[in-house]
Amino acid sequence: MKTSKALLTALSVAAIPAAAVVAGSFYFYKLAVARAPKNFLDSDPGLQPNPDVQTETTSSREWWDTRDFEDRTLLSGDGLKLHAYYLPAKRQTAQTAILAHGYSGDASIMSGVAKFYHEDLGMNILLPDARGHGRSEGTYIGYGWPERIDYLGWIRQIIAQDGAQAEIVLHGISMGGATVMMTSGEDLPPHVKAIVEDCGYTSVRDELAYQMKRMYRIPTFPMLPATEALTRVKAGYSFTEASALNQVRRCRTPMLFVHGSNDEFVPTSMVHELYAACPADKELLIVEGAGHGDSFLVNKPLYTRKVSEFLSNRLTSAAAAD
Repeated sequence: MKTSKALLTALSVAAIPAAAVVAGSFYFYKLAVARAPKNFLDSDPGLQPNPDVQTETTSSREWWDTRDFEDRTLLSGDGLKLHAYYLPAKRQTAQTAILAHGYSGDASIMSGVAKFYHEDLGMNILLPDARGHGRSEGTYIGYGWPERIDYLGWIRQIIAQDGAQAEIVLHGISMGGATVMMTSGEDLPPHVKAIVEDCGYTSVRDELAYQMKRMYRIPTFPMLPATEALTRVKAGYSFTEASALNQVRRCRTPMLFVHGSNDEFVPTSMVHELYAACPADKELLIVEGAGHGDSFLVNKPLYTRKVSEFLSNRLTSAAAAD
């Protein structure tokens, strides 16, 4: 039976005309990679907002809207003008949290976590709009891979501002979680003291293959390789090389891994693979009942306590203890 099913799949794939594969690759590139509205996500059952956390979401967005952020810019290595929001702490400190948002959003969707770092931990906060998002330039989404180099630039900017005493935390959710994990495998300066990744994927290829099966019920071959080839031409990277898993294997910075137990968009199994691969000082938090990107909202007391404890053991200046 299994042999017959495999044979039927092979025959169906072989019957796909080359022109259809090319057309399909352009369709999926526009859908998943090109900078464009991602309306198909609005009805995704794995991304529906939890009605129980609406009050917290509204409160953090009101906080965001009433802050007097400074606009920061960075010229990327490939010539894009990138934008970020910066808010200094209420009391002078050399501690800064650089926060990475998720796919198709912008920096403002990190308002809850931003408020936590600024109001509760007393830190400066820097929130970049990823390339291809918000007020940053770019015609494509990098899923964290080109962004890892962008984040090295933001890190250097904070070090130039605060000097040798700078202490930096990277915290990302979803694509932002993948971004900070991908950044973790680079040669980070010692000023980066800790990383918090929340519901990031093992690799772009793994995540897109999972979504092709989950959302479209189609085999990954030949459409995923074809879309990957087009992405290499149009965006300059491949899904396979964009691997958070390979990057965390090189990580030497303390990392807290967070994932919701009910995540259907980035399966919870991925965090266990990532955690096992990381050789650095590390901890793992699974938030029971949380879906994708919901851990902070579903159990804010647990989430903030765990992050606070993790950072208090890895930051040296007084602000972390306030």
